[in-house]
Amino acid sequence: MIIVMEPRASEEQIQKVAGKLETLGFKIVFNRGEVMTVLAAIGDKRLIDPASLASMEGVREVKLIQEPYKLAGRESKAEDSVIELGNGVKIGGNEPPVVISGPCSVESDIEGLLQVAYAAKEAGARVLRGGAFKPRTSPYDFQGMEEEGLKYLGQARDKTGLLIATEVMDTPEIPLVGEYADILQVGARNMQNYKLLKALGSTNKPIILKRGPAASIREFLLAAEYILYAGNPNVILCERGIKGLDSHYTRNILDIAAIPVIKKYSHLPVIADPSHATGRRYLIEPMSKAALAAGAHGLMIEVHHDPDNASSDGAQSLNIEQFKDLMGQL
Repeated sequence: MIIVMEPRASEEQIQKVAGKLETLGFKIVFNRGEVMTVLAAIGDKRLIDPASLASMEGVREVKLIQEPYKLAGRESKAEDSVIELGNGVKIGGNEPPVVISGPCSVESDIEGLLQVAYAAKEAGARVLRGGAFKPRTSPYDFQGMEEEGLKYLGQARDKTGLLIATEVMDTPEIPLVGEYADILQVGARNMQNYKLLKALGSTNKPIILKRGPAASIREFLLAAEYILYAGNPNVILCERGIKGLDSHYTRNILDIAAIPVIKKYSHLPVIADPSHATGRRYLIEPMSKAALAAGAHGLMIEVHHDPDNASSDGAQSLNIEQFKDLMGQL
């Protein structure tokens, strides 16, 4: 790390900072300029909180040279990770983009789910998504069909051969959801549920980790770090929009720039969810194209057989014909 001292910092203050770091095993290189002194501290930055250094007298700024996410970053793995999802489907690196599609929630109409699944496969999607457990802002909203919904997803996989991705909301649900799902999803609300992330690190299932609505890219990658550190290397990052100023026109803001930024600093695959990011049906097509143009390894698109009467998020779901048209364009 780099410690920039104030122009008027005394020699005593400089030596006090250096001494504190040296007692922790850091090697200190002094760079004394005409105006100020800069200390380069070489060592394990986990041994000290940078904020404690920044609060010392005479210190102007503390800069970290290496990113804190060791396993998710390019420093530990320069080449792109390619993750096997199942049935020969791979995501990441130079693999063709993978499209994940399906309804927001699995509903009681299994024929509707099967209708979407058959259409998704025909159009070129490789994974069927659908929420059996649904985190909702209001306790009065539809919460999902739980295990019955998982069974419906299982039937759809048996009939179509599509892989299944669905959300797991809590640690005790992991074994149950894992029985049915090929890919486990961590929703935006749970991105910093560290107990859940650690538990998912003990599985061997691919994990789709969604970015929290107010999470920085660094926080997003550190959330992935929890899963990697616990032993599961199969993490797929999902940019699904962050909170913005204008909620009247869009539900969130799709951070397109996050896609190339993540690809620069991390080897993990990154996909985009234009449905949750915009909340508006007419925006899904242009945002899907933009995400792929920015380098996304895949898309997660909500599709419903009757979106105007969907139990949840119908306004951001395409109908089957719209989805087919979009896939043709993509």
